[in-house]
Amino acid sequence: MNKKIVVIGANAAGAKAAAKARRTNPKAEIIVLDRGNFISYGACGIPYYLSDTVKELKELMSTPVGVVRDANFFNKVKGVSVRTNTEVIGIDRERKVVRLREGAAETELSYDKLVLATGSSPVVPPIENVSLPNVFTVKSIEDAELLKERAVAGAAACIIGAGLIGLETAEALQGKGMRVTLVEMRDQLLPGVLDPEVAAVVEKQVKLQGVTVLTGSAVTAFAGEGRVQQVIAGGQQVAADLVVLAPGVRPNVALARDAGLAIGVTGAIAVNERQATSDPDIYACGDCCETTHLVTGKKVFIPLGSTANKQGRVAGINAAGGEATFAGVIGTSILKIFNVNAGKTGLTENEARALGFDVETVLSPAPDRAHFYPGAKPILLKLVAERGTGRFLGLQAAGEGAVDKRLDAAAAAITFRASVEQLSQLDLAYAPPYSAAMDNLIVAADIMKNKLAGHARGISAREVKRKLDDGDDFILLDVRSPAEHGEIGLAGAKLIPLGALRERLDELPRDKEIVAFCKISLRGYEAQKILDAAGFADVKFMDGGIMAWPYRFRDQ
Repeated sequence: MNKKIVVIGANAAGAKAAAKARRTNPKAEIIVLDRGNFISYGACGIPYYLSDTVKELKELMSTPVGVVRDANFFNKVKGVSVRTNTEVIGIDRERKVVRLREGAAETELSYDKLVLATGSSPVVPPIENVSLPNVFTVKSIEDAELLKERAVAGAAACIIGAGLIGLETAEALQGKGMRVTLVEMRDQLLPGVLDPEVAAVVEKQVKLQGVTVLTGSAVTAFAGEGRVQQVIAGGQQVAADLVVLAPGVRPNVALARDAGLAIGVTGAIAVNERQATSDPDIYACGDCCETTHLVTGKKVFIPLGSTANKQGRVAGINAAGGEATFAGVIGTSILKIFNVNAGKTGLTENEARALGFDVETVLSPAPDRAHFYPGAKPILLKLVAERGTGRFLGLQAAGEGAVDKRLDAAAAAITFRASVEQLSQLDLAYAPPYSAAMDNLIVAADIMKNKLAGHARGISAREVKRKLDDGDDFILLDVRSPAEHGEIGLAGAKLIPLGALRERLDELPRDKEIVAFCKISLRGYEAQKILDAAGFADVKFMDGGIMAWPYRFRDQ
């Protein structure tokens, strides 16, 4: 008798599981159930459909050669039966059947192996009047169509949540001619993705594009007659003709929980490396289940389309009788927002410290290719490493230039538990159109090596700002040229160009802390070494220099 595999959910993870199960076991009967009408679409492309970057909705549901992935496609090309508008309302594990609702009728369907790909749902916070018309989420094709219809040029849009989806939706609506306000309850954009100084690069660009940004502002209510008209956030009243809720998603685990399957510490379905649940005949994959973080070994819930496809592949192989494992993730993510690219892989500094790591960090700004090659654009890298072991823990990147290849190289290094020393020795591709002779990632690793060895002593821009605000008694030393200093600078900084520093040592007090800086702090580091050699006792350089300063400058 042929094996019967039932998959619940027909998007990224479920569709991949069904297709891979068919290739693994050509004789199995494979049935996919989905409560919606649209299947196997690229949900991550929804903001680009909103902005008209993707012109036709069918492009989100098509193969690379333009064939729409509908039920007929799966039946004829994949050999998989897909039943849409079919809701699974229960799982009887003892009898190995699922209970279905199709219209008004309820039926049952047996299975030998079951794959749960139930996905996630947008978090709808318990806010007063959250059910008013024109309050949207952005998760499904239906959401996208309705939101696109209501996105009217000149109207006001308010996005609640400044994560990946919130930012991408803000850009899409701004591109439709709407007046956009972005509201985030935490004190930075992309919380949980970037540390504050890297997030500041993104925030600056978002504001330059005319988006109003309200951070540290919790939404307490919506107001309006017949539809939403105002958002009450942080004590302010924000005009809004439509609202998009984007504070995050939560895993759809009701079916699994009701069936008695184990739910993990993250609130998502618990699975092992084979994507098997606590029932060996039931697998789970995609946004409904948790996974393992490869740096920490801890369970995490990080819903991404890339992960869903990889987990779906593993679940499909195993459900069909094969053998496959999924090791885990390191949280790699990226986005393009207006003219800036930003992303991370591994642990941020905040995450690493919260987990008890003793960390060192590096901020390294530079052009994304040889500075003399036309089109070179700035990027900022932030490296995180463990003191003592030198283990490379994480990378963040933001800027107008190419950050993706640095993140991808870093992701590989972190996955294979590379040290900073090993990272600095990577044989990366070089030609002036692509990078400097010493790629940004290699330069950042070399700075980190100097810091870990005690040769370089950096201090963050955030700490310098605190010292200035608190009136600390220290010398902020600008070692740039007079022209650079006059063009843009920091209030209270003393100018001594690097080339004149050795001749002007007597101008500096030897009993005070000195923090040197320049454009990117290469000269700042050189100034530290000169002053060290001259016997100054407490010298540091400001990480990243002027290019990594996220605050107002002297004359602004």
